[in-house]
This record gives sequence, structure tokens and C-alpha cells, in this order.
Amino acid sequence: MKYSLNTVILEPLSKTKPKNAVILCHGYGGDGKDISILAGYWRTYLPDTIFVCPDAPEQCAANELGYQWFDLIDENSEQILSKSLVAENKLNKLIDEVKEQNNLSADKIAIGGFSQGCMISLQTGIKRKDKINSIVGYSGKIIDTEHLGKNIVSRPNIILMHGDIDQIVSVDGLLEAKNFFKKNNYEIETKIFKNCEHRIPTEGSSLGLQFIKKHLY
Repeated sequence: MKYSLNTVILEPLSKTKPKNAVILCHGYGGDGKDISILAGYWRTYLPDTIFVCPDAPEQCAANELGYQWFDLIDENSEQILSKSLVAENKLNKLIDEVKEQNNLSADKIAIGGFSQGCMISLQTGIKRKDKINSIVGYSGKIIDTEHLGKNIVSRPNIILMHGDIDQIVSVDGLLEAKNFFKKNNYEIETKIFKNCEHRIPTEGSSLGLQFIKKHLY
């Protein structure tokens, strides 16, 4: 199976045709192999799911061994939004490929990710014309609330999680997103982890798994 982005694929453990798919997007400077560790934890409990963990489309400006969805170095908010729209198109293309190649409808697909991967998942998922099932976001934020507010198309299930002492992406990102979604009449789930920095704690992995199992199975 070939996708437009270089991708780590974990086939269903049940050895049957996938009944649904989870696309996980890594953070700034990471790669698909990084985030596939999370998929590996979940896979045992989601045996009919195919996991798709792409490398972001660009080599990371700050880490040549990793990748980025969009550049964050010396960029203003307009440039970041502009570059994120390019990445959004590429993630949308991947979602379409996963749908077509696995014969799945959009409501059988969940997307999500960590940090920058969470950011691009939120922007992409909310703006898609065909409503995906769910978005699971860790340690991220909305890239541009004004832009997203003008481009709301669909209302997938959403859970956002964040550490309260995150020094990389402030927990304010979750609070701002929570306020944004409330203002736009979404019901979302959120969780803030105590004494947690910029990472996915064990509790976060478990909550993400429960959320996906509840909505996809």
C-alpha cells in the first residue's frame, strides 16, 4: 500500500480487512516512527483498525533528521497560517487515500496527533467537507482561531489533552481551544494532566484509546 507521504503502517491485528483507520501525526522534528509507538500501544485493543503514521511533508528546519508540518522558526502568524494550509492539503490528500485504498467512509476514520500534529489535525478535521469520526489531540492548540472560525465545516468528536507545566506549547493552547469550541457550539472532551510537561503520559494514552474505541467501535 502506497501513500503520498512516507508512512509507517500498522495493519489490523485481526488480519482482516480494516473496519476503520486511525491517522496519527507526529510533532515538530519527529517522524511517523515516533508516533507509531502510540499506535503500537493501542493496536492490541483495536484489532480491526489500520494505523497510518505519516512523516510530515517537510524536513524540519531545526532538526534535519526529523520532519515538520510547517515551519515555526522566525515566522509570523500569517506565514505560519499560510504554510499550515499547504500541510493541511497534504494531510487531506492522505486521508482521502486512506479512505479509498481501504474502502472506508469518512465516519470510520479518526485523526490526531501530538503538538504540531495535533494542530494540523484540528485545522484539517474541522474544515473537511466529509465529516471524519474523531480528532484526538495532545499538547497542541488551534493554529489560527480567526481562520478556523470562518471555515468550520464539520463537527467530529474531539478530545484534547495537555500537561499543565508544558514549556513548549502552553496549556493556554488547550484553554483557548476549549473556549473556541464552546463559542462555536461544539461539545468536546478535555483533560489537563497535573505535573506533566510536553509529552503524552500513560493516562493520556489510555484516555485516547478509550475515546477512539467508544466512537469507532
